[in-house]
Amino acid sequence: MRVARRVLRQMMFPQVRLSLLDRSRTRAGEPDAAALRHTVERARRAEELGYHRFWVAEHHAVPGIASGSPPVLIAAVAARTERIRVGSGGVMLPNHQPFVVAEQFAMLEALYPGRIDLGVGRSLGFTPPVRRALRRDSAAPDTFAADLAELRAYLDGSAPVTVRPRPALPVPVFVLATSRGLAIAGDAGLPVVLGGPVLDDEGIGEGLADYRARVRAAGAEPYVVVSRDVLVADSVAAARALALPEAWALAAARTTGQFPALEPVDVGRPLSARQRSVVEEAVDRTVHGDEETVAEALAGLLARTGADELLVSTSTFDRSALRDSDARLARMFTAVRT
Repeated sequence: MRVARRVLRQMMFPQVRLSLLDRSRTRAGEPDAAALRHTVERARRAEELGYHRFWVAEHHAVPGIASGSPPVLIAAVAARTERIRVGSGGVMLPNHQPFVVAEQFAMLEALYPGRIDLGVGRSLGFTPPVRRALRRDSAAPDTFAADLAELRAYLDGSAPVTVRPRPALPVPVFVLATSRGLAIAGDAGLPVVLGGPVLDDEGIGEGLADYRARVRAAGAEPYVVVSRDVLVADSVAAARALALPEAWALAAARTTGQFPALEPVDVGRPLSARQRSVVEEAVDRTVHGDEETVAEALAGLLARTGADELLVSTSTFDRSALRDSDARLARMFTAVRT
């Protein structure tokens, strides 16, 4: 029976790639460096499990996240792995000069040929002091589309200035998008990555149809990556408990302005009505449960979006439980070595 169920799950996702986004979440009682070491360890395990890509994030001066420099962390991950694609989910383009980003990723591609991805987004710093430190003005005009075009010109060699080293292979560029970003990605003929509340928007189907039409009009093939928190455990209750540390951190961020390190589950923790509401909403947005429950939920998400790839962005306090969840999820998509 267990073999039959595994075959059924694999049949549900025959063409869908499976990847991981790790945000280097810090944990209470540990130094930030431990989060970075765990990111590298998780990447090595993801490669063993057959994941397609492993991406890292950019967050500045956030207590709960140790990853502030994707290119540096990508280099560390790529050096400790052999085959898995490694990239950014993403580099926040408003925080950087496109030329510098192109140089960084051209160098990564030269060092690890055929394995580097460049995901770009348009979010600014988390708080006003961080935005000031990044020399960003939240009232400045949105130049993301122009910056994206400039970045691509440096990477493909069509810009007036030549980036060195010249990439022997093209560096794939992905756009981390909201509803407006879908149009930008489509007009640029680029793959798009969608996550968060936008996936629950009733108009997501129309938005994706428009994106696909724009990509084809640009002479390219559409490629849709959906990003979701996914936790797999022995039961729905056990998986829900794994989702709580991240949900608590989000509730703290919404009510105090500080996104904290992950903490162990404490079912008796006192929460305000506002915090309870945020926790419940966050847990509900997480795909969690036993393998059959998760498979059914993911099948619905992938059918609704027509996605080509699932990018899992899950965190929890218990690293061994996270490792087990990663392995269970991989078995739904791939024949893996354990």
